[in-house]
Amino acid sequence: MISSTATVPVNPEGAARLTREQAWKGLELKARDARLFLPSGLCTRCDVTEERATHFVRDATIAGADLREIITLEPQSKVTFFQATGPREGAIINELFEDEAGELQLKFYCYLGLRGKAPNGPEEHVEQAQFDSDKGYKAALLSTLERTREMLAEGKLRSWPPS
Repeated sequence: MISSTATVPVNPEGAARLTREQAWKGLELKARDARLFLPSGLCTRCDVTEERATHFVRDATIAGADLREIITLEPQSKVTFFQATGPREGAIINELFEDEAGELQLKFYCYLGLRGKAPNGPEEHVEQAQFDSDKGYKAALLSTLERTREMLAEGKLRSWPPS
């Protein structure tokens, strides 16, 4: 089982401030089209294929792997990505919250296994190390917030689909 977590401040010193609503909009846009937020070429397909009152489904190709995710949104708070198909099974969560000082934070956490691989095997250890590394999901949180700031500055944060 892969279990990982990372938390970053939404508004670190020196960065343009984001409100909860702006940070949330960035998370929602990322859930709907990861291509807008991931490094160029990493996500080559990301299509919302089903919309329901409680969730939506997206089919994507990320790092060469085809996957289907069932995504739930808890407005202004949490995005949960359930891994329905693809190399992983389990859930990835992005959550906005205020810390004890009242500062807005963005947290990533996941509970995952690898389909077709031995539990606690070498492949899981490699994935765990990647998730926990400086280039793992902490970096993804920081890049999501940076891209949200860029989209806000470009006037594209509120539009869907983005132009």
